Amino acid sequence: MLKKVLKISAIVIVVLVAALFALPFLFKDQIKAKIVEAINESVDAKVSFTDADLSLFKNFPNATVGIEKLVIINKAPFEGDTLVSLGELNLKMSVKELFKGKEEPLNIQGISSTNGLINIIFNKDGVGNFDIALKDKKEDKKDEASKPLSLKIQNYKIENFTFRYIDQGSKIKMVIDSLNHEGTGDFTNSKLDLNTKTTAKVSLDMDKMNYMKNVKLTLDAILGIDLDKSKYTFKENKALINQLPLEFDGFIQMAENKQIYDLKFKTPTSSFTNFLGLIPSAYASSLDGVKTTGDFTVNGFAKGELTETTVPKFNVEIASNNASFQYPNLPKSVQNIVIDTKIINETGILNDTYVNLDKLSFRIDQDVFNAKANIKNITVNPIIDAALKGTINLANLSKAYPIKMDKPLAGILKADVTTNFDMASVEKSQYQNIKNAGTMSLSGFKYTDENNKSMNISTALVEFNPSRINLKQFDATTGKSDISINGVLENFYGFMFKKQELRGNFNMSSNQLAVDDFMTAGEPAKAETKTAAKPAEAMKIPAFLNCTLNAKATTVLYDNLKLKDVSGKLLIKDEKATLENFKTNIFGGSIGLNGAVSTKEKVPTFDMNLGFNQVDIAQTFTQLDMMKKIAPIAGIINGKLNSTIKLNGNLDAKELTPDLKSISGDLIGQLLSTTVNSQNSTLLKALSSNVKFVDLNKVNLNDIKAALTFDNGKVNIKPFDIKYQDIKVTVGGTHGFDQTMNYNLKFDVPAKYLGTEANNLIAKLSPADAAKLDNIPINATLTGNFSNPKISTDMKTAVNNLTTQLVNQQKEKLTQKGTSALTDLINKNTKAKDTTQAAKAEKEQKTQEVTKKASDLLNGLFKKKNP
Repeated sequence: MLKKVLKISAIVIVVLVAALFALPFLFKDQIKAKIVEAINESVDAKVSFTDADLSLFKNFPNATVGIEKLVIINKAPFEGDTLVSLGELNLKMSVKELFKGKEEPLNIQGISSTNGLINIIFNKDGVGNFDIALKDKKEDKKDEASKPLSLKIQNYKIENFTFRYIDQGSKIKMVIDSLNHEGTGDFTNSKLDLNTKTTAKVSLDMDKMNYMKNVKLTLDAILGIDLDKSKYTFKENKALINQLPLEFDGFIQMAENKQIYDLKFKTPTSSFTNFLGLIPSAYASSLDGVKTTGDFTVNGFAKGELTETTVPKFNVEIASNNASFQYPNLPKSVQNIVIDTKIINETGILNDTYVNLDKLSFRIDQDVFNAKANIKNITVNPIIDAALKGTINLANLSKAYPIKMDKPLAGILKADVTTNFDMASVEKSQYQNIKNAGTMSLSGFKYTDENNKSMNISTALVEFNPSRINLKQFDATTGKSDISINGVLENFYGFMFKKQELRGNFNMSSNQLAVDDFMTAGEPAKAETKTAAKPAEAMKIPAFLNCTLNAKATTVLYDNLKLKDVSGKLLIKDEKATLENFKTNIFGGSIGLNGAVSTKEKVPTFDMNLGFNQVDIAQTFTQLDMMKKIAPIAGIINGKLNSTIKLNGNLDAKELTPDLKSISGDLIGQLLSTTVNSQNSTLLKALSSNVKFVDLNKVNLNDIKAALTFDNGKVNIKPFDIKYQDIKVTVGGTHGFDQTMNYNLKFDVPAKYLGTEANNLIAKLSPADAAKLDNIPINATLTGNFSNPKISTDMKTAVNNLTTQLVNQQKEKLTQKGTSALTDLINKNTKAKDTTQAAKAEKEQKTQEVTKKASDLLNGLFKKKNP
């Protein structure tokens, strides 16, 4: 009997499990249809989702409907903007809801969603993109029972959401990121207590000014909700702004076209630890064990209506008096801390809000620092009045506050600055309305970064006046470098507060400047195309910079190069750096450069004009990679070069080094006082073995002018002539930056250079006959590459040329003098035979001998003889 019961039970369990798996497939289409129907009846927008599924296991015994990648895209006037994007949306409901008819609504008990984005936008006309509900075309509305979905929520949860609020009219942007929120309560009742937990990071910008950036918020609260009155009352609650605790009391109520606020908030205690809690944890470290004296309190209220034209009246007071703190294991404390700040609106008009930082003061050892500021008229034309005065020993900062630094700071910062300005004057550069005065200085500053690179500023002095900031003096050393800078910075406030361009004009001098000292880790300075590592992001010239730098340096160290007496002007504007009148002494001569680099487009570009004056050829074409690619053979030439080079092309976006395949341009050069060292060139050694009549080490390249063009990774050399004694050589062809080549050499060779046998033969000719011999053209073709060249010559054609000349000359002599003349020439005046037939035979025999000798001579020109 027990056996049968167990068997039946097992069968029932199997059937039930099978049913749990099967039901989602049976009801999937019905669920999809309900969702599509609910969307179509509710919104006027483009809505899509990749899939909808049903699970009986996630919230068993309830069912869960899952919707994947739900996206709502706005129509006009926000065409194409994303209003809502949900990675996943889950709806929890009772299993019995699955068995309802098509006309019955599904009751939703719970909602959860992950990886969502809610994007609320108000345009300049005050129209919001969230109003996508379909307007009823008929006066009679469908009753609640006819809706495809019905909300009877008892809990909800969202994870990893981003909420963006942008008001283009008032220039307000708020971003709530990493938002996690959940609530539990029975929404079937008109009055309920909702238990909520919330964490988020908040950033706020108003009119291009940043007021909060990734401020961490936490709120655990029980909200009393009256659904009939749309009223939300704070009951038990605890909030944290970073680590500052706050408690709220009061309510928020939603009404037609407005929100009603009656809220109070305060810190639950008055300990100065509250102030440290305001500082982001990344900078404040743990507050455990911190000793504090004095108080710090935040108190405030917001009361009134939020409408299109008004805000609630509010008052936020932040105060501390004669406080101090000291972190454990740190030798120094911060004393005499006074804070007196108020943020107030007394009228309900947003522009009437004002901020008074009446006093901020603290002391470390004997150094006292004071600040105060007042801001009013904040939304129309903010007016700012501020002052800084005091001294800070930077070495004491890390001794009194847990700053995360690998190496301690050192230096004395002194400030005595006042400023009074309004934003409209900043925007319009109306300097007569801006009142700046005072100085700020830094001396004895020492800083070492995580890569052990140090910066020492002996003196930095800044002077403030209404129209500009004067950098009176800046003297610093780092690594092998020393720099001294002075100049003026204009429109500083426009840059700081309105994101306008930053204008400046500076002068820099240096005894020695090592470029490596100013490169970040992973970006070693390499001449031209040499680069060991890539930076993480593409390098860009800042769009906000509009400045000029006049620079002079006695020595500049750049990779393996040592540049002397460097000078030039650098102009930066519109994401473009222009170099004017750059000059330097190097390679025994001088180089001048004018050009520009632009990073405005996706692919950076450059355009350069270079002038080489009396530079050493071998050094130039072996130490500069670009020149080595343009003319690799030039590295074996000793002498001087005058040259102009024009080139342009693309740059690597991450390293700003030339992309060789994109370069185009031309080079015109003149060689001076030159000699050739052919033993250092595989190509010339191979050429010497094929043209023995030329000693390449004795080739005279003086005053040779060469013209090159290059494009698409190819260099084209316009044919030019080289003289070797009275041999003319015409050189032309192409090679690639990949070192492949295709060159033609045309030798115009007098017969006397064809060896001893040729000279003996020519010596037997009369001077007049020898002078009649034409130079013999010999062509050589160079292919392969510079390290493994392939050389071919037209020897057969040259043999035929010389043979034809000698034969034709002998024919002419025989015609004039008869058979005896040819016989005398070859056999040292042997007597001629009497018969004409004999003369003809003799002529033919001697002609064959001459042809053979000429052929042997030319063969010897291009092939080494066996020993």
